[in-house]
Amino acid sequence: MLKHKFAVDSDDDDHILTGFDTPIRPDAFLMDDELKIELIEKNFREIMHVLGLDLTDDSLQGTPRRVAKMFVKEVFSGLNPANKPDVKLFDNKYGYGEMLIERDITVYSFCEHHFIPIIGKAHVAYMPSDKVVGLSKLNRIVRYYSKRPQVQERLTVQIAEELKNLLQTEDVAVIIDAKHLCVAARGVEDTASSTVTASYNGKFHAESTRQELLRLIGS
Repeated sequence: MLKHKFAVDSDDDDHILTGFDTPIRPDAFLMDDELKIELIEKNFREIMHVLGLDLTDDSLQGTPRRVAKMFVKEVFSGLNPANKPDVKLFDNKYGYGEMLIERDITVYSFCEHHFIPIIGKAHVAYMPSDKVVGLSKLNRIVRYYSKRPQVQERLTVQIAEELKNLLQTEDVAVIIDAKHLCVAARGVEDTASSTVTASYNGKFHAESTRQELLRLIGS
């Protein structure tokens, strides 16, 4: 059973987490990207029409297509397992066994409740054993799981679980500090607050190790 520690600051009364797996239908990838783009374009055009926008205007007529391509090819590309980064491990030839941290990894995701951005930073740490991973791959893993409709708690755990499985170690920690535009741009309209989530595993359950991590990331 997964055990994770969360520190959450959220004023959104719609904040709901139903599980740590992204809720994707089994038939989600039977349809190719071009057909998805075509259908999303059609439906987004209808949304714009209902809102009263003039789709014959030069500035707006290409918007449904642009939005559809953005959804499928960019901001929600992490839904498709075909886009999962190919991560190779390397022998830990130096015998390095101390904490390794990649700080301030950009997080750009979308709230699954309102489909508007979550923007922040992730700090990823692990204790190497026999294998290590290239630093840029940590960024790519964060990016992959961010590129889907998300809840921040889920995103934090998904990154941690991926690294635990990849590195074959429990000694992994992930901390995300992010602003939710569903809080800043609507509802309470609070532009100052942020949400912090953390997943501590293995040796990071020790208070002294957590404190060292927080000190090193400058928190």
